[in-house]
Amino acid sequence: MAVSVQLTHVTKAFDTTLAVNDVSLNIEKGEFFFLLGPSGCGKSTFLRIVAGFYKPDAGELRFDDTVVNDVPPHQRNTGMVFQNYALWPHMSVAENIEYGLTLRKLDKLERSEKITSALEMVQMVDYRDRAVNTLSGGQQQRIALARALVIEPSVLLLDEPISNLDAALRQQMRDEIKQIHDRTNITMFYVTHDQVDALSMADRMAIMQDGVVIQVGTPREVYQFPKNAFVASFVGETNFISGKVQQTSNGSAAIETPVGMLHSETVYHDLSEGTSVQCSIRPEALIVDDSTHAENTITAKITAVNYLGRIEEYQLVAADVPLKAVHYNPGTETKKPGDTVQVAIAAAAIIPLPD
Repeated sequence: MAVSVQLTHVTKAFDTTLAVNDVSLNIEKGEFFFLLGPSGCGKSTFLRIVAGFYKPDAGELRFDDTVVNDVPPHQRNTGMVFQNYALWPHMSVAENIEYGLTLRKLDKLERSEKITSALEMVQMVDYRDRAVNTLSGGQQQRIALARALVIEPSVLLLDEPISNLDAALRQQMRDEIKQIHDRTNITMFYVTHDQVDALSMADRMAIMQDGVVIQVGTPREVYQFPKNAFVASFVGETNFISGKVQQTSNGSAAIETPVGMLHSETVYHDLSEGTSVQCSIRPEALIVDDSTHAENTITAKITAVNYLGRIEEYQLVAADVPLKAVHYNPGTETKKPGDTVQVAIAAAAIIPLPD
């Protein structure tokens, strides 16, 4: 039975370092929730508090309405998938999966049925009797997932589980993990530094920096409406153009910048005249050599072109400000380094963020 997970003013310190600093967060029952942040920001400590490996120094952790601060890990009914899989190399696939069932004292027939069901879930039925150390990394990750799922956990915790896989296999595992969540409706809490994992799979996500949760929202909300410059740069790529607010009115602003006056229609911070801002503009919002119906047009010079098949990246410079533009579905003709171009930017795509 899935549960909700609620943290209220949770703090955890190691010596003088606050790994988790007064964090409050609510993960809904059955939700696929991501905690995203750079290395060393405290996200793995956060995960281990939920698992019960660490006890909070302050604050409260609840599963549904039950406070679990003092409940040991093996009594929380959580499953965990580690970055390094943590499988027992001397055991077979079935023996690895069976371990948690044996601890729960299930009879042999029920254990066998649950092992089969878990292997079906990760598409590894034919590998039941294989030695774990003969499997590839992707296959081992599936077995680690099966071992965590077989106990029917109330919460499944995933600690960067696919970071060791190659790009193609990562995408396949993203799809499979998402499908498993959709089928089981288990509450899943996934920790990663990889924005693609979070954007492609999460129901909601939290962005963490220096032990503090900066923003919580759906992937679309966080990408389109970042709370500050850190979130804008960490979740996806962005360009920053510094400026000063000249005028604001009803969610719009005129901003003086080195590349000229920019007009924004996406103002959701309290900005007054004279406020210094960083204008966040996603690379896909820079339209090269197309000023049609554009509220903002700037002149730039192309410094580099990167052809990547379905997209072409342009490195640009405008008034000494470096910029990056993305052109989707490029044809046979291409811009060249040294070309001077007009770059159009919609007012809705310019997000002024306070310095």
